[in-house]
Amino acid sequence: MRSPRTGRFALGLTIVAVPLVLALLGPVFAGEPGARAASFTLGEGHWLGTDFVGRDVWRQVLHGGRPVVLTALAATALAYLVALPVGLLSALTRHRLLEELLMRPLDVLLAVPSLLLILLAATVFSPGAVGLALLVALANVPDAARLVRAAAAEAAARPAVEALRMQGETWWRTAFGYVGRSMLRTLAADAGTRLTGVLYLVATAAFLGVGVAPDAADWAVMVDRNRTGLFVQPWAVVVPAVLIVALTTGTNLLFDAALDQGGRRGPRRTEKGTHP
Repeated sequence: MRSPRTGRFALGLTIVAVPLVLALLGPVFAGEPGARAASFTLGEGHWLGTDFVGRDVWRQVLHGGRPVVLTALAATALAYLVALPVGLLSALTRHRLLEELLMRPLDVLLAVPSLLLILLAATVFSPGAVGLALLVALANVPDAARLVRAAAAEAAARPAVEALRMQGETWWRTAFGYVGRSMLRTLAADAGTRLTGVLYLVATAAFLGVGVAPDAADWAVMVDRNRTGLFVQPWAVVVPAVLIVALTTGTNLLFDAALDQGGRRGPRRTEKGTHP
């Protein structure tokens, strides 16, 4: 009999597969742009209709997922690239001043709402896709660093870490060899939630016109620019909106099921080793 976690994993995989395939492989099959038709029309060779400037909606959908997915993945990776060393160093250092220098500036950033931080930066300069990824990563670093620090501090308080120090192990081996491995499950759980939040933030920023051109082939931009014709030609809004929701929901379900499965397997292996 299939377990509930297997069902959640299959459901999450099914939900996330469609937007991921469209995002990664869509541009390959999009073909050349055809002649533009009237705005917000159905039929006439456009099976999802046309958008606000008469472009084929299906072709825009095929091109619009890659910017959202790649920007979100890049922003998440960049956030952890900064948060991991900062969090580990602040948790394992024995110098209070260094810890304060590392964490207090991040606390100031944490007090500013993420979207507000991005919008404030966008008033100073016009970020492209790379700039948007950097801004979203910056908005996520403070929270990620605090989580890494908390998880690392708990692992660093164990007797094993003190034993490693007494044996003369290097800081890098202690930090990444033991403490880092001890917090992998915590980081994996946070990564699933954070990726969902980053996807939402990237889509919202693009919806507000930050980091993308007003007529760009982007799912969030499609929702924004085509909403005026929602009741005339709904597919130009509904399809990209559903794909964004499917991407975030499916990602959450996948991580939740994978972590639940990993957590249940651990005790069984221990129990088996204890009672042969």
